[in-house]
Amino acid sequence: QVQLVGSGGGLVQPGGSLRLSCVSSTSIFSMNAMNWYRQSPGKERELVAGILLGGITKYAESVKGRFTISTDNGKRTVYLQMNRLKVEDTAVYYCNAGSDWRGRYWGQGTQVTVSS
Repeated sequence: QVQLVGSGGGLVQPGGSLRLSCVSSTSIFSMNAMNWYRQSPGKERELVAGILLGGITKYAESVKGRFTISTDNGKRTVYLQMNRLKVEDTAVYYCNAGSDWRGRYWGQGTQVTVSS
């Protein structure tokens, strides 16, 4: 069973930055895709960013140019660097991993709140 532990959320002002981390219990090389999703109240969970084993990335239109997904295979960690944060980025962010852009494994979620 793969376990994903996400961290790094918090309260930040609009325009600020946060970096989320997700540590996997198994090698990232055992996953074809590592992803970040988010969900805000009353909305469906949406893909924010994903990265395939070969390095191909995918971003939601709303975060392109502001968020960057990356991995450190040695640390079994996937990161989400979030810059120029907006109020509408407020959500619970979930790490996800598996064979494609919506894998079978989920982390526990970390709250990101963007507010002045």
